[in-house]
Amino acid sequence: MSEIFGTVDRRPLATVLAANLVSIAGNCLTYMGVPWFVLQSTGSAARVGIVAFCTLLPAVLGALVTGPVIDRMGRRRVSVASDLACGVAVAAIPLLQFAGNLQFWMLCVLMALTGLFRAPGATARGVLLPALAERAGMPLTRAAGLYDGAARGAALMASALGGVLIAVLGAENVLLVDAATFAVAAPLFAFGVRGLPEAQAKRRAEPTPLRAYRRELGEGYRFVAATPLLLGLCLMTLITRGLDQGWSAVLLPVHSREELDGAIDLGLLNAAFGICALTGALVYGAVGSRFRRWPVFTIAFLIGGLPRFVVAAFTDTFTPLAVIMAVEGLAFGVLNPIMATVTYETVPEDLRSRVLSVTTASVQLVTPLGGLAAGFLVDSVGLPSALLAVGGVYLLATLCPVIFSSWRQMDRAGSPHDRAGGSLPQGPGAKRV
Repeated sequence: MSEIFGTVDRRPLATVLAANLVSIAGNCLTYMGVPWFVLQSTGSAARVGIVAFCTLLPAVLGALVTGPVIDRMGRRRVSVASDLACGVAVAAIPLLQFAGNLQFWMLCVLMALTGLFRAPGATARGVLLPALAERAGMPLTRAAGLYDGAARGAALMASALGGVLIAVLGAENVLLVDAATFAVAAPLFAFGVRGLPEAQAKRRAEPTPLRAYRRELGEGYRFVAATPLLLGLCLMTLITRGLDQGWSAVLLPVHSREELDGAIDLGLLNAAFGICALTGALVYGAVGSRFRRWPVFTIAFLIGGLPRFVVAAFTDTFTPLAVIMAVEGLAFGVLNPIMATVTYETVPEDLRSRVLSVTTASVQLVTPLGGLAAGFLVDSVGLPSALLAVGGVYLLATLCPVIFSSWRQMDRAGSPHDRAGGSLPQGPGAKRV
């Protein structure tokens, strides 16, 4: 690897990890603060679901079309602009509330703006990981584990502090803290990738004919459609992300409010999950290359799916749910590094922005409906029945890697095995790790 870049330089990777940690911490505070703000001000689970829908639908739409934009504007510019725009939108919520001018439709519009700008920024940072790992002289599996570990660490910090901050400061002031995290992440990322060729625009930022734009956008969709493993990952995570959104945005906050001790228990439960997910990601990054990916991925997803819904449905005490969320955190911690490594090994570097935009959009297509459906389901059939219904669907989704043979290609993603009549395309940094 040092032959490619001349010397090993870990500073860009470390700085990007730090910027991503701060940015994701802000997102996590948003996910905790906004639902609690809506519950406090309206008492309606359905309205919590509506806000979640308004946040996530623009994120999907943005990811669907921004792949070529990231290439033309440059990954550095897109990520910085994303964090700054999210910070302004989040800060406007408490400022309007303090002024006595915030209405529900305004909250929905502001959260829609955060969703619209968040997805391109996350994609722009993510596609840099193989180049950063290579520059740092680090195996891709380890870099993916560290990248996911930084995200998990951010979730851990935000979850551990979020519930306490909401209880002490109030949800409005927590959103101001959230806005400040975006203001820190933007310059940190800009500094960290300054001068990095992979972070700059690949093409001149000039007006693009609609036909050429559609062609570039279509290349990402065609690549995913022609790769059974990527297509399977997209379809399975499409379902589970929607169900996870229903859990995190509606079901768990409502359960914490009605059955447990409120925001503090919500923060502790998320912290237990975050600690163990961080541990799982870091452990997998260190030793994951020694194990076959498919069985690890399959077992982890089965462990992480149904159990939390069942426990929450049948208990009104904190400890059993905390234990099961800790176990599920360990299991879920290995999933993102596996999926990221498989994707980076499979997709050529010049297609990564477009393909990752496609995969991000595809796995989030149902996500906006997750919170919306969960909110109305709770109001219609009650919390226990809603938990069991969502958990049952989750179990069916997690059986996909057991049923369909294409998932076994996870252990061959970096090698020239057959894919749709050909071979898996190899990016410049693709390797077995």
